[in-house]
Formats: sequence, C-alpha cells, structure tokens
Amino acid sequence: MTEATLNKLKILAAAAKYDVSCSSSGTVRANKSKDSVGNTVSGVGICHSFAADGRCIALLKVMLTNYCAFDCAYCINRRTNDIPRATLSVSELVELTMEFYRRNYIEGLFLSSGIVRNPDYTMERLVRVAHDLRVTHRFNGYIHLKSIPGASRELVTQAGLYADRMSVNIEIPNENSLKYLAPDKNFKSIYQPMGYVRQGVLENKEDRRKFRSTPRFVPAGQSTQIIVGASPERDRDILRLSSALYSTPTLRRVYYSGYIHVNSYDTRLPALKQPPLVRENRLYQADWLMRFYHFKANEIADDRFPDLDLEIDPKLSWALRHPEAFPIDVNRADYEMLLRVPGIGVKSATLIVNARHYRRLGSDHLKKIGVVMKRARYFITCGELTAVCVADATPEYVRRQLTAPQSRRLQSPPEQLTLDFG
Repeated sequence: MTEATLNKLKILAAAAKYDVSCSSSGTVRANKSKDSVGNTVSGVGICHSFAADGRCIALLKVMLTNYCAFDCAYCINRRTNDIPRATLSVSELVELTMEFYRRNYIEGLFLSSGIVRNPDYTMERLVRVAHDLRVTHRFNGYIHLKSIPGASRELVTQAGLYADRMSVNIEIPNENSLKYLAPDKNFKSIYQPMGYVRQGVLENKEDRRKFRSTPRFVPAGQSTQIIVGASPERDRDILRLSSALYSTPTLRRVYYSGYIHVNSYDTRLPALKQPPLVRENRLYQADWLMRFYHFKANEIADDRFPDLDLEIDPKLSWALRHPEAFPIDVNRADYEMLLRVPGIGVKSATLIVNARHYRRLGSDHLKKIGVVMKRARYFITCGELTAVCVADATPEYVRRQLTAPQSRRLQSPPEQLTLDFG
C-alpha cells in the first residue's frame, strides 16, 4: 500500500463511521469452489460489532469517495463543508479489500459513497467494485452495498446480483423535514431503489422455485437508517414508520442513529451538546418489541404518550400503563401474554410453555429458566406467589422499586466481627 492510498483510506474510513446500518448480514454464502476466496458464515453479522454467538466480526467499512453533490444539513460530507476529501479508484478499492482479506484483517466489505456528478454515475462505480470482487477475483465473502437515492433500476438490479445486502438510508422520518434539511433529496428518490430491491428479491424467489441454479439476489435483504434528534419528529412517528417498513417482505433491520452535532454553523439543526444516546437505546428496545414480542407501534407510543420513557424500558412502561392486564398466572397464560411480562424474554417464555406441560411452576423454577424475578414478581402469580402478594403493588410503587438506585455495598450483618486496626 502506498502512502497516498493509506491517506485516502484514513479519510474515507473516517467519513463512513456515521453510517450504522451495517451490523448484520443474515446470509449464507458457502465456499464450494477451490479457486474462490472466502465465505460468509451462517447466521452471523459482518461488521465491527458482535455476532449472535458473541464473536467480534471485522468489516472494511469505507466510502468510495466523500465528495458529494448534495448539501444535507446533518451530513459531515455535505458539499459546503471544508474537510479533507479523497476518492479511491475502483481498482484501488478492490485491491485493498482482497489484500485485507488475505491478511485476515476483515471478513467482508461495507461500501458507501458520496454522490458524484449524478446518482447513476456513482451507482455504476459501486457496481463495478462488487463485480470485480465477485467475478475477477472470485471473492466469496460478505458485501454490503449502499444503493444511491435516485439510481436507475438497471443498476440497482445489477448490484443486487453481487451484494449480500443493500441499504438506502431514509435518515429523516418526515418528508417535510427531509426537504428542509436535505433539499436535494425526497422520499421518492429513497423509496424507489428500495422498491427495486424488493421486487428483485420477490422475482428471484419465484425463479429459484423453478430453477435452483438461479443466482441469489440480495440474499440478506435490505436495511435502512433513521437519524434521531435532528428533526422534531416524536418517537411515535419514528416507530410508525419503522412498523410500516417491517411490513414489507425484504426489509430486515431499521437502525437508529443519535444525531451528532457535526455542523454547528447550520441554524436549521438543534444545538445538542451530546447525541441522544438514551433515546436511541429506547428506540432499539421498542424496535425489538415490534420484531420479536408481537407489540404494535401504537401500543408502545401513541397520541397520548408520543415519546418513549427515558427512565424505564418500553416494555416495563407498557406494563405500568396497563395494570388491568396483570397479574397473570404463568401456568395458564398464553405465549403472547407471557411475552408482555417484564423480565420474561422470548427464550424464557418458550421454556415456560414447554415446562408447564409436566408440572406447575413456582418462582424457583422460573429463576432456573432465566426469568428476571426482580421485575416479573410484580406482574405474575405462580405457586407461592399469589394474587394477594402482588395486589398492593401499584404502578407508582413498582416504578419506584425498579428505578431506585442500589446501594454500593451491602451493610455488614450485626453479628459479624469487625476489627479496628486504627
């Protein structure tokens, strides 16, 4: 690697760090040929993050160029910013990816780009990178490509034949706010490439039913990113948009990124001293409830409670707002209701449903199963834990108990001998 290429890489890797929509692949690309390079491990993520089994996964996360014709108020790479700029050629980026992989530095590539000239010109260069890796170098690892807003269907379709996952970032959840902060963008230019990917995946699924040799099209689906805190939308609006996106068959993840105040001179943006990380975390928890716990967006945040409670998690917040639903008998309640009990997760609920076929469950059994009894005991009955025991646990009392700070150390029992060495 030359010094010039290294300098480019430093600039473009730093420019790509604000995109968080790349932490999971969810695809299998087995290496069945001796002359191909690499493979994608089953069911794990490819990124500088942790996989489902706890492994840390490495990814070359870089931009093709941080020159951009757009002037989005929230973006560090906007046209009017005076920052170091760089561009990697297609051959340079392909060579970097292959050399890094051969040295076991990475397991895949996440590639995005600023928009140069026009969306199709930029998208064509991204496609060339993926094509050269797959066809010329027979690279069989993970590739995540950003689809450029406004790119043509032909280029998006061609990219889908080489990429494991594609994504288009929505960024701002309301179109009026998007036009205000990013006048060069609109929802049509964002949703069109997402529609092209969705249609390509569905058509590919039909083709593979007829011909098993048909190449897979974006096997890991697509993802998107929403910036939290840059515009005045409430959590209710963000969750409703996420719920609508999840109703489509190909969108796997919506990522939430707390707004970082990188362009302090732009008065259109809120002057935040630090990113809203707690709000970001609550949105991820709410997102998890929609995806795995059978919650609806309107149950988590509605017109009466438009924002998530920053002090407690969304599941506990819902339970405290609906005391009429509790307590429930864990030996009789159905699976969906068990999922709504704070302290009971998907795995614990499944184990409870299976175990109660053989015996009645008590609190000791629930602890062994993995239920967090510190939370769950206010909302359930089982064995020795009767309805009388939890009848006086009002929502206000439960909230105080679960949010009270723990003492730093336990008090010594009175019978313990203490020695004074003063």
